Amino acid sequence: MKFSYLSVLLAFAIQSVHAGPQYRSTRQSSILINPDAQPGLPGPRIQSAVPAANHAATLNLNDIQGDILYAYQLAIIHQSSLTNGGRIGMKKKKEMFFFFSIKDAKTFKSKLPSKIAPLITNTNQLLSVDTQPTTAVNIAFSHTGLLALNVTDNLGDSAFTGGQFKDASSIGDPGTSQWVPGFAGTNVHGVFLLASDTVKNVHDELARIKSILGNSISEIHRVHGAARPGDQEGHEHFGFMDGISQPAVQGFTQQVLPGQGDLLPAGEFLVGESGDSTTRPSWAKGGSFLVFRQMQQKVPEFNKYLMDHALNVPGLTQQENVDLLGARFIGRWKSGAPIDLSSLRDDPSLGNDNTRNNNFTFDHPDIPGFDIATNQTFELDAWFAEYKLTTDEPDHHIIRAGIPYGPEVTDYEHTSNASSTDPSLERGLAFVAYQSNINTGFRFLQQAWVNNANFFFGKAILPISTHSASLISLGPFSKIPRPGVDPIIGRSVNAPADTPRNVSGSDPLNSTHIFTLDIDFVVSRGGEYFFSPPISALTGALAV
Repeated sequence: MKFSYLSVLLAFAIQSVHAGPQYRSTRQSSILINPDAQPGLPGPRIQSAVPAANHAATLNLNDIQGDILYAYQLAIIHQSSLTNGGRIGMKKKKEMFFFFSIKDAKTFKSKLPSKIAPLITNTNQLLSVDTQPTTAVNIAFSHTGLLALNVTDNLGDSAFTGGQFKDASSIGDPGTSQWVPGFAGTNVHGVFLLASDTVKNVHDELARIKSILGNSISEIHRVHGAARPGDQEGHEHFGFMDGISQPAVQGFTQQVLPGQGDLLPAGEFLVGESGDSTTRPSWAKGGSFLVFRQMQQKVPEFNKYLMDHALNVPGLTQQENVDLLGARFIGRWKSGAPIDLSSLRDDPSLGNDNTRNNNFTFDHPDIPGFDIATNQTFELDAWFAEYKLTTDEPDHHIIRAGIPYGPEVTDYEHTSNASSTDPSLERGLAFVAYQSNINTGFRFLQQAWVNNANFFFGKAILPISTHSASLISLGPFSKIPRPGVDPIIGRSVNAPADTPRNVSGSDPLNSTHIFTLDIDFVVSRGGEYFFSPPISALTGALAV
């Protein structure tokens, strides 16, 4: 999905630094993947469009770390094609998240301007294979990390200041007992994001960074991400194409894809830019708040549940009924085709067509009397569907930039229907989201939608009770249960792990059919809130 951050000094000086020998690439292929369902990658034939687009955008693309807005840059340089509208998704082939603690702030700060800043990949560098580095590098800091650097400026985000460890129960984690030990506290001061097309490149670049910083940092944790192999490239571990629905950004997205929604102010994602009304220190302009979450996925258990609770829609085979339940839980079919446009069977041609696979609004004027609040044919209460709603929901947008981590399901796990307890076989999603306000971005989506048993609103006219799904009389529609929390990543706040969750709305033939989920298919392994500063801050405010 994405992978880089920051810039240095003023325009020409910055470019000369970042065009150093390590970035005079002789690449023959991109460090990014290119699934059909997602917008295509830029080609060198149109690089001449970049300077004009950069000027028109009034954003300093040499100073913005590449992981934040790279998706939208594709739209700029593909001005003639609707197939590139600024929605990217899981684009990186290999990526490592290296979490560290600062042990010697004086030494660390001394290395930032001359040694680390030149390594950081900016947005412009990712536009072409010709300018992509061997390994793209970005950096971000937690609030405690900035304090370790003696940076006490108020960035204007209370969630960032408090940190994710303090926020765990508020966002639905059942405590932190299942968190990776390194995340359980405030010791994570920063993270390097390293992305390339081979694991060796990533490890070589990390070794270089560690050699530069020496004992001024210590490793806390690392997560190895990678695009899945073969025809699963671009799909997360449950098997569903991801990264389809992303917002369009003013000044970047030249051609908005059908269903992408309105162009949004860059200030919804970049602090200090147009549309960001919060007071920020001047040095932070062009930075973004990065939410990282390590989300373990219990794939064998999810597949077993679908098989054990397959739907019974006439005319569909057993496997089609299994697949239908999974698609209704997720909101899309494995190909990326949305349930809203293909209600009973997957449609790979639709899923692979990025001019159609996001072009829906959950409204069907072609169906007389259609009401999403009572209609069971088209499902809304699901993982990807909720992010689709941010297209039309003001002030609650995020740019998602995650990547799968961990190996494929082993034969033993598949036959035993259980995930291995071997830590080396853990798999899941390294979730990354960028926004200019964590409270109205990630936290709103998690609290108001994902963990809200009354979402989708309109189907939820009931007072919230304990962990059971009550029923309500809706006249001719008889008893319609409130939907329940999101079946994939939703949790009842303060409920213990694996607390049974009741969800409805997933059976198109029976609105009162309640599915009891007695296992958490996705387990939070913790994370942190970071700030991805502009590259110039690495030679300025963070280095003095």
